Amino acid sequence: MTDRPKSQVSRVFLIAVDATAELRAAMRFACNRAKKTGGRVALLYVLEPADFQQWMAVESLIQQERREEAERLLQDLSAQVNEIAGTMPMVYVREGERAEQIMKLIDEEPSISVLVLGAGSGPEGPGPLVNHLVGKMSGKLRVPITVVPGKLNDEQIDALT
Repeated sequence: MTDRPKSQVSRVFLIAVDATAELRAAMRFACNRAKKTGGRVALLYVLEPADFQQWMAVESLIQQERREEAERLLQDLSAQVNEIAGTMPMVYVREGERAEQIMKLIDEEPSISVLVLGAGSGPEGPGPLVNHLVGKMSGKLRVPITVVPGKLNDEQIDALT
C-alpha cells in the first residue's frame, strides 16, 4: 500500500448552499466527516435565473445584488467551516438551475467524492432538491449522496460522525 502525498485531498464533501434551515445540519455533518477523514468541504452557491427578461437593466442589477449576497453568505459559511473542520472550504458560485449545476460541478471536479444535502423535516417533505437528486438523478451521479435530516441538533450530528 502506497502512502498518499499530504497535499492530495482524499475526500471532498460538497454542500449545496441555500437559505434553508437544514443547511446547518448538512454543513456540520460534512465538516465533521471532512475533519475525521482528512478531507475538505466544498460549498456551491447557485444563482438561479431571474424572471425579468423584458427589463435587462433591472435583471442585471438584481443579479449583481444576488451575487453580492451570495458572496457575503459564502464568507460567513467559510468561516464556520474553518472553525468546525479546521480548513477553509473550496467555494464555487455558478449560475443556472441548481440541480443541473450540482451535477455539472460533480462531473467537472474529480476531487468531489460525496454530495451532502440537508432534508427538510416539515410537512412539505425533504425539499425539491433532495427529491430531484435522490429520486430522479441519483443513478446518474458518480458520487454517493448523504441526506442529513435537518431537525438533528449539533450533539446528534456529532454522535453520528
